[in-house]
Amino acid sequence: MSKARMLLLEDDAALAELIAFHFQREDFEVVRTHEGEEALLLAREATPDIVLLDWMVEGLSGIEVCRQLRRQAETQNVPIIMLTARGEEEDRVRGLETGADDYVTKPFSPRELVARVNAVLRRVRPALAGEALSYADIEMDTVGHRVRRGGEVVPLGPTEFRLLKHFLEHPGWVFSRERLLDAVWGHDSDIESRTVDVHIRRLRKAINVGDRPDIIRTVRSAGYALDATG
Repeated sequence: MSKARMLLLEDDAALAELIAFHFQREDFEVVRTHEGEEALLLAREATPDIVLLDWMVEGLSGIEVCRQLRRQAETQNVPIIMLTARGEEEDRVRGLETGADDYVTKPFSPRELVARVNAVLRRVRPALAGEALSYADIEMDTVGHRVRRGGEVVPLGPTEFRLLKHFLEHPGWVFSRERLLDAVWGHDSDIESRTVDVHIRRLRKAINVGDRPDIIRTVRSAGYALDATG
């Protein structure tokens, strides 16, 4: 497996050094900066596999960097973990709503941070490597554009294919209509958010044929998730 490339935005030099040390020891390539604007430039120059962002940095804040990374096609699906001293629930929710995938409150154990990052990367590595994606009894060949459920071929239109691919890259994660529009249709799209509901219905109809359980969960007032547990 190739080295995972990490982009680290942290303005505490000692903490940045400590984080870089632990991840380089785990064979990560760590690219560091203490400025939000530079973090965006570095992400554009070479798409990272994962991003660690300090919420409170001078200039362009970590949360604004997160927002902008989610708007760019190259980085909209890159996992982002926020590092912050803020522990209030409202702040955690704001960070997650902005597009962060996880949230680690300072002070934290470097070993815990490494474990959290590795857990996220294990979920997205198949997509990064261009390999087959699978979850429960669904299998997707991203190169051959084929989907099977329980071994049977599932015919999907191109939009439903992209929608399912996004879910398979993030199983169990709840995505709002707006996040799905950004990820599947692109942030420049002027399509209405209700269009997502139409394509979710089409996707459900295709993959839930027969007596198969509905694997797409609707989360009231939040969005949708690929979830075989409920």
